[in-house]
Amino acid sequence: MTTDEVAHTTRRDILQLGTAAVAAAGVAAVAWPFIDQMNPDAATIASGGPIELDLAPIAEGQIVRIFWRGKPIFVRHRTPDEIAAAENVDVAALMDPQPDSARVKPGMAQWLVVYASCTHLGCIPLGHQGDWNGWFCPCHGSAYDTSGRVRKGPAPTNLPIPPYQFAGDTKLVVGMA
Repeated sequence: MTTDEVAHTTRRDILQLGTAAVAAAGVAAVAWPFIDQMNPDAATIASGGPIELDLAPIAEGQIVRIFWRGKPIFVRHRTPDEIAAAENVDVAALMDPQPDSARVKPGMAQWLVVYASCTHLGCIPLGHQGDWNGWFCPCHGSAYDTSGRVRKGPAPTNLPIPPYQFAGDTKLVVGMA
């Protein structure tokens, strides 16, 4: 082979390699928007993460409503009388038997955290209402006690408990168990 043939072959190889690189970059540039659109929206990612609530300003007896993953949650600072009323119940007589101790974290019985959605049809019950001074759903008449347990009405189960934990005495983290 002559020097011209070696130079010609090398030039051809460089042109082929360059053309392939540009084509690969073009395919990647066209494919990226299609791949990226399969990722969840930033708002969706943000709504699923844990949220923190400062418990210090919540007065005893007060119910606060927060939202996590688009669902309302009640955080109730129970009084000693409300705790006693919830603990002194014949669990076997309940529609959905569950002791109060299973609905609160150990050592934090004053804080009740439940989903704020009636288990009958999803209405939002009113706090400090009904025969048990817990919650009352005015839509169909379901009543819950101060532990969020269903006591009467068409609701079949207790108010569900979301995943949560305490990060100290005055901070609640919903979305972490």
